[in-house]
Amino acid sequence: MARVLFKYVFLSFLLLLGRALDAAISPIPFSDSLNGRSIGLNTEILMDPSGALNAVQAEGSAGFHTCMQDVPNLGLSRTAYWVRFTVTNESHSPEIILKVPSAEIERLDLYVLRSGQPELICRTGQAVRPDDRPFMDGEYGMPLNIPLQGTSTYLLRVHGLKQLLLPMHLNTEKGYSQDKDLRSLIAGALFGIFLVMALYNLFLYFSVRDISYLIYVMYILLVCVTQLNFLGYAQLYFWPSATAFALRSSQVLTVLTAAAAGIFMHQFTRASQFAPSSRYLTPAFVALLFGGLGVGYVGLPLLGYKILQISVASFSTYLLTIALICWWRGFRPAAFFSVAWALFLVGITAFVLKDMGLLPYTWLTKYLMPMGSVAEVVLLSFGLADKINVLRREKELSQAEALQTAMEKEQIILDQNVTLERKVNERTQALQESTDHLKRTQSQLVSAEKMASLGQLTAGIAHEINNPLNFISSNIPPLKRDLLDLKEVLEAYRKASTEGLDIRTVHELEERIGVDFTIKEVQDIMGCIEEGAARTSDIVRGLRTFSRLDEDDLKFADINEGIRSTLVVLGRQFHDGLEVQLSLSEMPEVECYPGKLNQVFMNTLNNAAHAVKQRHGRSGGKIEISSRIIEEMVQVTITDNGTGMDQRTQERLFEPFFTTKGVGEGTGLGLSIVQGIIEKHFGQITLKSEMGQGTTFTFKLPLRQDAVMAKRA
Repeated sequence: MARVLFKYVFLSFLLLLGRALDAAISPIPFSDSLNGRSIGLNTEILMDPSGALNAVQAEGSAGFHTCMQDVPNLGLSRTAYWVRFTVTNESHSPEIILKVPSAEIERLDLYVLRSGQPELICRTGQAVRPDDRPFMDGEYGMPLNIPLQGTSTYLLRVHGLKQLLLPMHLNTEKGYSQDKDLRSLIAGALFGIFLVMALYNLFLYFSVRDISYLIYVMYILLVCVTQLNFLGYAQLYFWPSATAFALRSSQVLTVLTAAAAGIFMHQFTRASQFAPSSRYLTPAFVALLFGGLGVGYVGLPLLGYKILQISVASFSTYLLTIALICWWRGFRPAAFFSVAWALFLVGITAFVLKDMGLLPYTWLTKYLMPMGSVAEVVLLSFGLADKINVLRREKELSQAEALQTAMEKEQIILDQNVTLERKVNERTQALQESTDHLKRTQSQLVSAEKMASLGQLTAGIAHEINNPLNFISSNIPPLKRDLLDLKEVLEAYRKASTEGLDIRTVHELEERIGVDFTIKEVQDIMGCIEEGAARTSDIVRGLRTFSRLDEDDLKFADINEGIRSTLVVLGRQFHDGLEVQLSLSEMPEVECYPGKLNQVFMNTLNNAAHAVKQRHGRSGGKIEISSRIIEEMVQVTITDNGTGMDQRTQERLFEPFFTTKGVGEGTGLGLSIVQGIIEKHFGQITLKSEMGQGTTFTFKLPLRQDAVMAKRA
């Protein structure tokens, strides 16, 4: 507040002095030899505190005063300013350009007086899109277009909510172009240096994987964009259409760059280790920076700008202090940060003092901050490169300590080896004995499962063969009786032909015996005996197919035949109240272990029959068996409508010795063996079951084993 009051007092003094010198203000002669001439001392300035004056009102105002500064410093306020000057063109071209080399001015409106009335020539500034400016340039150029030997008077309205520094130069078109090229070259060199440093440190990050390098790359890019923004090129190339952001861009970028600098300083200097209080102070400063930025965005731009000025200055000094503390406490890389940051602060200080009018506006003060940034970036890159040596030495020291510790532990280990070896031998012997016992037990259990299967096989075959045999034996007595009756008739015919017996006696015998009925009965009995023999033959053939349980050689076999033979063996269990539905597709022979697959089908069907009978008893049970080919795989599905299984039972179903049957009804190895057989075939088992609904087992087997083994190899 005191600074603003001082500014008003100072400008009032200049106003009184200017009125005394008004008579001395005369047209500015401009010739080719005066290219780049500064005209600040040849201008008159009018303060417009409300910002409401138009060009006509400003021209008619008596409040103009002579400027006493070569580069007018208009301060920080909401006030708009009108600058009036007159130029006489003594050059060889009417193309005279007024250049204002200050990229942080929000709005510049240039008017020319024609017949005493102001006429707008152009508008420029941060609030104007680069495409709408008179010149596509990082700084602001405005054409004056004064006829040769002519004289024109101009009004320039200036407004901004940042520190207003108003350098004004007159240039020829050629001189302006040369100056623009030089500034573009400087900006390009600045961008190139920053880009090279960013790529160099990015390469170091991928080499050493230290997060400090990646943070520094982000910091370099932010510094680069910030410096280009202060030179006016960021808006020109990065956000040409975002004028609202351009007005705040310098503040936003300054806050982001400062925050990135704080994060990098912590990582690079190990501030948390050497200056523990920084863990709390740094976030507080960063919060203050973003707070000042927020104040500007909620409608208090001047207050926010002042808070940011104070916060940035304090934070910069704080970072230098922390770096010096880390350096003083023995961390050498902090020296690089201290020197680099000090150079950067020199550039910032010169830039700020120049804006405040405490240093003259010169080429050096204008570019000292970018040069300080370049020096800082280069020095910090050297520091990061040197940090690799520090890390290497720390690693070597750590390795030496680890080696010493390892040597000490080695002796302890050697001393313990004898005791450990003795204990290992004892445990190994005990483990071997346990393993041998387990193998014997496992062999016995597998043998028991095989014997159980063999017993089931024997009982089933005996029952199945006994039925047709009983049928055959029960038909033998009537067959024998009928054959004896027919023999009696044949002997009667023989006696009639040889002994002359009356043929009527033979016919009476035929009628008494019922020869026609007897012959038909013999035919029926022979048909029944033939059917029983065929049934017995089918059972024997199925037994021959199924009985390959111990075959260990791969061969091609008919899967459907194996399923049918298994049903023959288990026929007794499928007679009483249990319906079996077969849906077997035609398929080529499958390379497999046939006997072992028959054991899979037997164990699964046996469990299905048990579950169905538990739920339905002697009626209503159903088992569906299907087979088909799916993408070079054989799929066999066995579905029953039995009791089903809960989730816990399904999770443990294939565990050895797990069974849901009663004591003495099962060993719990059936499905474990099934799983082993399917895995041996490189196949898959899937299970779907629901309590009270039934269970579905799906087996998938490759058609060719060699193809699967080739893929796995």
